[in-house]
Amino acid sequence: MRDTTINNHPREKKPKSAAQAMQSLMRLCARAEKSSGDALRLMRGWGVPEGEREGVLAKLIEQRFIDDKRYAEAYVREKSNLAGWGARKIAFQLRQKGIDKEIINTSLASLDGDAQLAQLTAKLERKMRTTKAVNNYELRGKLLRYGMGLGFDYEMTRSAIDKITPEE
Repeated sequence: MRDTTINNHPREKKPKSAAQAMQSLMRLCARAEKSSGDALRLMRGWGVPEGEREGVLAKLIEQRFIDDKRYAEAYVREKSNLAGWGARKIAFQLRQKGIDKEIINTSLASLDGDAQLAQLTAKLERKMRTTKAVNNYELRGKLLRYGMGLGFDYEMTRSAIDKITPEE
């Protein structure tokens, strides 16, 4: 690890120029999808002058290094299939990344409701094995909070709970 201090004074980072930011973002985007919000956040952190950020972003979009639609579709697939998140949590995270609401809705439309329900049911079954509850009512409440915390809506979570727990 490099020593960034000289005489216990932190070394100040020199701000990147627009050309340097462009090169850095091109390298980053070639390795992994980035959203326009990610690019703007990185440039802000690098100290790229505010007036030049939009120009760099426009060039990256024009050259297809950044495509929010492509990013959102990949994000939805990854978070749904690998992380097991529900549509609400995915939509919230995409909004945090500055993705347009229409793009989010289009990307979420690709989710298969039956597959989501099956995935949620499996997660709730695993959670049920380790959840301590005095009675069935308490267990169902804990499972409901867990499912909704994963980003699934109330109706889907309730449906999955009904499948795996006996109702009193």
